[in-house]
Amino acid sequence: MARLLFAAALVAVLASPAAAQRTYPPVLNEAKSHVYKTVEGTELSLWVFTPKDHQPTDSRPAIVFFFGGGWKNGSPTQFEQQCRYLASRGMVAITADYRVASRQGVKAVECVRDAKSAIRWVRSHAKELGIDPQRLAAGGGSAGGHLAACAGVISEFDDAKEDPSVSSRPNAMVLFNPAVSFDPALAGDDRRAAGLSERMGVEPEKLSPAHHVQPGLPPALVLIGTKDFLIAGNRQFVERMKAAGNRCDLDLYEDREHGFFNYGRKGSADFLKTTESMDRFLTSLGYLSGEPTVTAFFEMK
Repeated sequence: MARLLFAAALVAVLASPAAAQRTYPPVLNEAKSHVYKTVEGTELSLWVFTPKDHQPTDSRPAIVFFFGGGWKNGSPTQFEQQCRYLASRGMVAITADYRVASRQGVKAVECVRDAKSAIRWVRSHAKELGIDPQRLAAGGGSAGGHLAACAGVISEFDDAKEDPSVSSRPNAMVLFNPAVSFDPALAGDDRRAAGLSERMGVEPEKLSPAHHVQPGLPPALVLIGTKDFLIAGNRQFVERMKAAGNRCDLDLYEDREHGFFNYGRKGSADFLKTTESMDRFLTSLGYLSGEPTVTAFFEMK
């Protein structure tokens, strides 16, 4: 019963109307699109934002973002503004599409496969894209944060048709209120729905990053509000990462609920704060340098 109750709140919160209403198909005029995978007749693209005067001969750090929407809907446009900002700071920033339930009828496990495929494609095209394949981060929000965390933590679910010699594991993770634990002990008393196993397509623990933590994982930044339904699972993931000797920074936002970080929400104040936090984390890894320029960049927009 606990697992069923947990499924209710998780699916209801992650498949929020805000995520569902973002523009699809995406229109991202400042980015160059590439098809990274074709599966069952569906072409999956990613959109690459580059710094000014960027050249293929460069070796810049990069990040791939995955949108939220409960593995059911959503659009790569969710992370357009974070991509634009990071490109202004010198990174190659990418937002990726992946299959979802409402468009392709897939389970979450296929979303994870697509995320791993996107990371592998970017790394294998590093010379073409002008990036450093050893400084490739993955980011995402909510269900997209889950995909980024799965790529960084879980070794299974790579696409069997791809070259396993090219790693699908990112070198760092930036996780905005991610779904990182499917522990039924964290269910609480929510009774809205059921079926997490059905939604995942495999047993939930197989896609639960908190259940696969081990030493030697990429450093992570977790950004979440204290009133988010997923807060207990986020704390569990962070604690297990630290206990295993991995760097995992927890950036808490008092009284904020799920999706608080999105551009345009409540005047974008929290968007600006989380973007600056992401900047400082990436700077600490050597991906960026200097002080964040978030406020100045968006004042000019």
